[in-house]
Amino acid sequence: MTTATSSTIAIPAVGEVPRHIAIIMDGNGRWARARHLPRVAGHRQGVEAVRAVVKACAERGVQYLTLFAFSSENWRRPREEVSLLMELFVRALQLEVKKLHKNAIRFRVIGDLASFSERIQELVGDSVALTRDNRGLTLTVAANYGGRWDILQAVNRLLAERTPGSGPVREEDLAGRLSMSEAPEPDLFIRTGGEQRISNFLLWQLAYTELYFTDTLWPDFDAAALDAAIASYRRRERRFGRTSEQLAQQSVPRQ
Repeated sequence: MTTATSSTIAIPAVGEVPRHIAIIMDGNGRWARARHLPRVAGHRQGVEAVRAVVKACAERGVQYLTLFAFSSENWRRPREEVSLLMELFVRALQLEVKKLHKNAIRFRVIGDLASFSERIQELVGDSVALTRDNRGLTLTVAANYGGRWDILQAVNRLLAERTPGSGPVREEDLAGRLSMSEAPEPDLFIRTGGEQRISNFLLWQLAYTELYFTDTLWPDFDAAALDAAIASYRRRERRFGRTSEQLAQQSVPRQ
């Protein structure tokens, strides 16, 4: 089992470009409402923003992009909106994944897929299999995902695998069973739409992530907005528990 280095165990490499960006794509509904359009119009425009950001991340050398598409709490939304979101998900899987594959992008989905239709589960499986060996950007979509769910499923997996006398649980034991165990922890977290919370997203993995909040609504988030977020990231001093004086006295590993 391959597990990325934990920022609480070892100091990760720091580069000018974030190795891993995680985004909560918020504001589709408000974008549509401001234009007197139905909410689904905002979601459709949000898909266009996803295309632009995936392309921009690949061009800038970002290695991992994780998008929060549908949380485990989003089932509480009106039934009509959930149904439309599922239709958009199916359509995106049908139309976009081949384009991702053509551009050597690896596609993954994390979350409890059991609640989705058999059709969606089949499309997800086919899409993941098609792009599994690609070596470009890894695009992960979090669907029916929650950070607490992720930790709980990791705990249950660990309990099922452990034998009597195994000893105390180590951090790496649990981390290796989380949904994002193959990827480095996010360097940069972005939330669009003006809200300033992480909303049950990657709770374990965001321990030392730089947080960036913008009022820009997701359908308006483009390559220039991404560059502004990365510029903010570059101005941060990533200490990982150390002092500024320590950083000045030693060179920080670069990617």
